[in-house]
Amino acid sequence: MSISKIGIMTGGGDCPGLNAVIRAVVLKAKARGWDVLGIEDATEGLIDVEYHSSHGNRWLEVADVRQILPRGGTILGTSNRSDPFRYVVERNGVKQEQDVSDRCVANVARLGLDAVVSVGGDGSMRIAKQLADKGINIVGVPKTIDQDLAATDYTFGFATAVQTATDGIDRLQDTAESHDRVMVLEVMGRDTGWIALHAAMAGGAHVCLIPEIPYRIESVVAAVKARRSEGRPFSIAVIAEGARPALGAAALAGPRKLGEMPKFFGAGHRLGAELEPLVESDVRVTVLGHIQRGGTPTHFDRILGTRFGVEAINAVADHDFGKMVALRTPEIVRVPLQEAIENQRVVDPSGAMVMAARDTGISFGEGQ
Repeated sequence: MSISKIGIMTGGGDCPGLNAVIRAVVLKAKARGWDVLGIEDATEGLIDVEYHSSHGNRWLEVADVRQILPRGGTILGTSNRSDPFRYVVERNGVKQEQDVSDRCVANVARLGLDAVVSVGGDGSMRIAKQLADKGINIVGVPKTIDQDLAATDYTFGFATAVQTATDGIDRLQDTAESHDRVMVLEVMGRDTGWIALHAAMAGGAHVCLIPEIPYRIESVVAAVKARRSEGRPFSIAVIAEGARPALGAAALAGPRKLGEMPKFFGAGHRLGAELEPLVESDVRVTVLGHIQRGGTPTHFDRILGTRFGVEAINAVADHDFGKMVALRTPEIVRVPLQEAIENQRVVDPSGAMVMAARDTGISFGEGQ
């Protein structure tokens, strides 16, 4: 089979570096004489191809990607509600999840695509694996600010998110010290604590609460009071959105909605409400939220995204489908999609990173 037309789509939450991948894919593919279809809003552009062919799916030229390297977001749009294997449809006024993946298979053929490059996190890679099993020639590219894909050393987007969180800690430190306050900074990461851990270490935070180490409020209070007794009446606590108390559950916005993942909501404010009556300080809470997803990508994320995009085209050229490109420092390699999704990368509570954080005085809220 010769390659002449490929598609590229970006799925899941947006993150800095997506446009670097799109740019690299288009530049290398066009250099080979291939046409590249930009598929809008993840698999939405394959599920409803008639609508998206007039509203967003478009054949990309070199001119379309010339100025996008420093831009955050994705010029193709994205979606975390377009899983074709549990797509939300309405029947007789009732919404339900339905498998519409056959539409994707049919529309890939209808569009004349010889292969698809799917850029996304663990959910997108799971969908890519399922589509590959149905016969679509697909190559995955790992992105997520959460850094929770175990098959690659790093995912692009993570470094920029950590830098944003670190900048937040730096700014909170100024005002915390000025007012002798306890500042709580909630960061993203879903059910892993990588952003919180890296940002806490880089920003010199005093408390770091992550999903992998359930915390006790008494231990957090003890850490804050210990600093006050040593003449340091302010503290910075970083909490991951999925962190949970030892005797409780993660804070969620409510039950999972059809077609969506559960939404973490309220971890920082819960911690602040518990802390304030127990410490001799004002407690203020800042939720960074989607600020971590936007903005100009760092040089690391631009370079990693570019390398991933180039290797994805190499994989297509080699007909090496059903794979995900990955960083195995210093090389970019290809791993089976199954390997990419079968293990989640989580923080090791006894690992080197956590040990280094503890050795520099960061409390994880354990004990007591």
